[in-house]
Amino acid sequence: MKNLYLPVLVFFLVLGCKEKPLTEEEIVAKAKEIHQKVITIDTHCDINVKNFTDSLNYTQDLDTQITLPKMNEGGLDVAWFIVYTGQDSLNPSGYEKAYNNAISKFEAIHRLTEIIAPDKIELAYNSDDVRRIHDAGKKVAMIGIENGYPVGMDISNVKKFYDLGGRYMSLSHQGHSQLCDSNTGEENDEWLHNGLSELGREVVSEMNKYGMMIDVSHPSKESMKQMIELTKAPIIASHSSSRALCNHSRNLDDEQLMWLKENGGVVQTVAFSSYVNTEKHEAFQEQAKAIYDDVAKEMNFTTVGWDSVRKMPDSMRNAYVDKYMAMRKAASDKVEALKASGDPVDVSDFVDHIDYLVNKIGIKHVGISSDFDGGGGIYGWNDASETFNVTLELVKRGYTEKEIAMLWGENLLRVLDEVQAVAKQLQQQS
Repeated sequence: MKNLYLPVLVFFLVLGCKEKPLTEEEIVAKAKEIHQKVITIDTHCDINVKNFTDSLNYTQDLDTQITLPKMNEGGLDVAWFIVYTGQDSLNPSGYEKAYNNAISKFEAIHRLTEIIAPDKIELAYNSDDVRRIHDAGKKVAMIGIENGYPVGMDISNVKKFYDLGGRYMSLSHQGHSQLCDSNTGEENDEWLHNGLSELGREVVSEMNKYGMMIDVSHPSKESMKQMIELTKAPIIASHSSSRALCNHSRNLDDEQLMWLKENGGVVQTVAFSSYVNTEKHEAFQEQAKAIYDDVAKEMNFTTVGWDSVRKMPDSMRNAYVDKYMAMRKAASDKVEALKASGDPVDVSDFVDHIDYLVNKIGIKHVGISSDFDGGGGIYGWNDASETFNVTLELVKRGYTEKEIAMLWGENLLRVLDEVQAVAKQLQQQS
């Protein structure tokens, strides 16, 4: 008779052991604890060299999405500062100008980390550096190169850029470079190389040789396919999301995602509003446009699309961005009120992409990026001071501390380690 009650007893014991759902306060506390423990890495933050001087720099709370005060407030540990060069003519004068632009940005990042604020931020060259600097209580800078155009026709520039700290590089940007086709060719089905050029193939080999990660966020799908066929190391997409959720050529479709998984790489999900949800972005922007137009008119400022901005010469682009940020600041109160009552692209939409990518290719192949100061930002993560909100949303969706650590940086560092291990082997063989 006693045995008849045993299943019932076990049932109630199990029921009693079930964890109660966390309260909102407990979820926030758990997220804060995790956010404090993990190393948070954002793989794409654009820069303007004018913000890297003795009098104007990231130790101050500038009207930019990335500064040291904002990183401190939001708990962002590592920022990949971007050596970006817009696409121009494929000729010697264009290459020279692009090279000089790239060098000026390398020098600016070194100036911040070595002269302006070495006690607050340090440049990392590998994963050991990242952990050492983080353990010392400082912020970490790393360098990514957006567009291989500054390489010109001189293959030795790959090694020069690596020695300056460049640890990833995309071979094109908005428009076809001398190295490979860009995703922008998809619009009119117009291609220059049908993937990689011969020089681009050499650059892939050089990047493998020295330990620089290959970034496929801007190159065309065919370019990506050929890079994966050639590379001896894992690749990254430094700032792209899922094309299945948002049909934009800057995102990766399911076939590309499977290529990346098989290669062992990682896609850094990007918080760029129109790449997260184009329809929602455009609907909200249409509402916000009236506000921005009114403020811009008051400031005698004419806005243009970001694609057009990226094609501007550097001086013109920098001047435009300054005016644009000033206009946004002036309109911020009205736009924030609209966001509160409207339906902007937000952190939840962003993490939808993370969920999709994790389910599609596995959590070890997914990371996080913002594209701050290059057009990125969503409601809830519109600058580095709001970085915690991403961790909070991940906790709400049931991600564990280990999984969040992987997403925020461990996956990216794993790829960097593997790329540098391949380079060491190749150098020993040569």
